[in-house]
Amino acid sequence: MSKNYKLEAKDVNAFYGGFHALKNINLALEEKAVTAFIGPSGCGKSTFLRLFNRMNDYIEGFRLEGKVLLDNKDIYQKSVQVDELRKAVGMVFQKPNPFPKSIFENVVYGLRIQGISKKGILEEAAESSLKQAALWNEVKDNLHKSALALSGGQQQRLCIARALAIEPSVLLMDEPASALDPISTSKIEELIYTLKDRYSIVIVTHNMQQAGRVSDYTAFFLSGELVEHAKTKALFTSPQDTRTQNYITGRFG
Repeated sequence: MSKNYKLEAKDVNAFYGGFHALKNINLALEEKAVTAFIGPSGCGKSTFLRLFNRMNDYIEGFRLEGKVLLDNKDIYQKSVQVDELRKAVGMVFQKPNPFPKSIFENVVYGLRIQGISKKGILEEAAESSLKQAALWNEVKDNLHKSALALSGGQQQRLCIARALAIEPSVLLMDEPASALDPISTSKIEELIYTLKDRYSIVIVTHNMQQAGRVSDYTAFFLSGELVEHAKTKALFTSPQDTRTQNYITGRFG
């Protein structure tokens, strides 16, 4: 196996009670690249994304078969500490979800949970994360104002900064721009492009143009199955499966 696979799913089946949500999925994701998951609503792409930081564990009746690997380690083994896993795998949700705290306290929240309280370390982490999230210049003079006063696009970049502050190696993004206006969306897309030098990024998007713009690889899901996974340009210009062709040409979905 190539050592540059950051995340892998092997013979993965996922169930919610009696519902078979993911069917026999095998997928290996490259390190320091952006992989987009596309497909119609309800096809399993968000369920699959949430396997990588065990967010599905909270859903009643959820059951997993197969293996999910991070750096070749099975993250569903009993010995895995989920809190430790989530330090390595950051997550950004569809709607911005800042805490009702200051901008600064939002960014350093994860560090405080880890017991880090030294002012200098927190300040350095906040500045570094906000710069990476392309938000520093907009908020540096207002770090102690409420995060809830920021615009939607700024709030989403703040949530990205919060995820980056704990120094993950993987960043999961579940439709991170779907609640944003076009200008904010383009800022998030630019940001994803700049972050891939440092992180392995997986993005779920219902927007195929967005997948085309930001991702190196694209995986197309349909009815819980992985239909096709390829370099993004190849998948969009010469898909190997007629179902992919039909989806990207707008015949369904």
